Amino acid sequence: MTVDGETVSPSPSSNVSSGSTSRASGENALSTSSDSAKSGSSGGPGTALQTQTTGITKASSGSGDTVRLGDRLIEMGLITEGQLKVALQEQRMSGVMLGQALIDVGFLTEEQLTLALADSAGFEVFDPKSFIMDGAALEILTKAEALKLNILPLSLRDDMLQIAVVDPYDIVSMDTFKRKAPKGITIKPMVTTPLVINEAIDAAYGYSSSIEGILRALESDDLVDTDISDLSEDESFTHPIVRLVNALLLEAVKMGVSDLHFEPEENFIRVRYRLDGILFSSHILHKKYWNGISQRIKIASEMNIADKLSPQDGRFSLNVGGKEADFRVSSLPTVHGENIVMRVLDKSTSIMPLGDLGFSDDNLERIRKSQSKPEGIIIVTGPTGSGKSTSLYAMLNHINSVEINIQTLEDPVEYSLPMIRQTSVREGVLGFGDGIKALLRQDPDIIFIGEVRDKTTAEMALKAAMTGHQVYTTLHTNDSFGAIPRLLDLGLKPGMVAGAIVSIFAQRLARRLCSNCRVSSRATEEECFLLGVDPQEPPEIFRANEDGCVNCANNGYKGRTAIVEILMCDEGMNDIIASGGSKADLRKYARSKGFKDLRDDAILKILEGVTSIEAVSKVVSLSPD
Repeated sequence: MTVDGETVSPSPSSNVSSGSTSRASGENALSTSSDSAKSGSSGGPGTALQTQTTGITKASSGSGDTVRLGDRLIEMGLITEGQLKVALQEQRMSGVMLGQALIDVGFLTEEQLTLALADSAGFEVFDPKSFIMDGAALEILTKAEALKLNILPLSLRDDMLQIAVVDPYDIVSMDTFKRKAPKGITIKPMVTTPLVINEAIDAAYGYSSSIEGILRALESDDLVDTDISDLSEDESFTHPIVRLVNALLLEAVKMGVSDLHFEPEENFIRVRYRLDGILFSSHILHKKYWNGISQRIKIASEMNIADKLSPQDGRFSLNVGGKEADFRVSSLPTVHGENIVMRVLDKSTSIMPLGDLGFSDDNLERIRKSQSKPEGIIIVTGPTGSGKSTSLYAMLNHINSVEINIQTLEDPVEYSLPMIRQTSVREGVLGFGDGIKALLRQDPDIIFIGEVRDKTTAEMALKAAMTGHQVYTTLHTNDSFGAIPRLLDLGLKPGMVAGAIVSIFAQRLARRLCSNCRVSSRATEEECFLLGVDPQEPPEIFRANEDGCVNCANNGYKGRTAIVEILMCDEGMNDIIASGGSKADLRKYARSKGFKDLRDDAILKILEGVTSIEAVSKVVSLSPD
């Protein structure tokens, strides 16, 4: 069998019996297109641990490529040296594998051994409580086949199939599964124990995973009034209300939704999704389900389920259909019950290159100039959901290298970036002010501060920018010029602000026209006025196709593009700031230097056919000043 390009053969005579296990690198993805070894035996449920223990050890040639299993277990704090000696003695007497010996003498549970073996081999451990399964993946195997192979298909996403498996090196089972799986995909195993996988298979195949099927089950079962907080661990995995919430989360993440709204009305619950900046109604549910739904969400978010009269905030993480997702949850009491809004952060989404975000060539050049400065602060402004974090992550990723130390302080960390040290702010433990002080002791070249919210954070950010560091942060203002008075309102002196700022961005996100079905037409006289062009020579512009196409799921739009203005702070601008100049003074000077505002960038993208007047008008005013 091939694992990340290396052939791994389970060997009954491997040195695990003397306490060794290998380290495998990479993500341990098993490709269905690779040729598997045709020999070997399946371990079956009764010998799964033994097969698993021998299976993760490569045929050793005496190189230093192995690490003793006993030593690894001691490192992980699972056993002591004394316990290892006793287990080795038991192993010599009984002839079983070391892992089984540790279990037999009571020093280790089967679950702990699985965790250790998976960790050593580079596999993730499957936890059914933190994983929402995908109904499409379950169709690959019947329940009987899943039990026989000890394999549970979890999620099918693009060309990646994630599975839970007891022994990823069981050649016979894996080959059988690969023949049933879709061709040309990559299989990514998560390791688990026979007990866990059997329970997960029973739960997954015993109930409908579709929203419609779950609602039918709720109608037929007398479970609506069940107190979700009283459910046992097994019941919390199978209860229809829990599965309904999971199915809604799975649907939202698959669609790329940014926000979920659970809105109780007098007689029903409305579920709305925000996709590409637009809210739409997705489901109408009976009001009798609301108590259970709200309890499930609040329990997952570690919120107080007994308090229904106070606003609350919480968060939780789940593996949803193979995607790692964070959910930020807010509840607010209303006349018809608690309104719950969930912000979705898909952590599996890769950071887009700067050139793919929709920046014009001129703005890309301004970004390049800003990032070439060795010190100073770069501020990105805009309302919630305007793409500030996405742009900043792309900028950091663009300059990320082994030669510089990038440190971040975020609330929370939205995307994981390689080689960048990322820290989450935690209320009551680590705030932005103390966090910046700590970061400055970490020898950073570049600091990213998630948001400037108060005077302390603002002072620390500017102090860092004036002491040889490049600082990136965000502010909530309507345009780039609004950042200056905002900093002054926080209590900073004009002289401190002047000279510290490199550039200020303002950003919005407009829906991108589907390039496959967009419709062209000549601009009307009114549209020419909005675009600032001669109505005698109306340009060709594009609109969304009302019927859409398969490419855009019949929406006419697909994705979003950035509408951006970038204010470069040069010596003249700093003089105006230091002297207490107004926003009008700043704008007049910037215009004299060729500044292009949000409206200018929006018009450019309309004329290029990237977006439409209708889409832009929802986020940027096209009316001339």
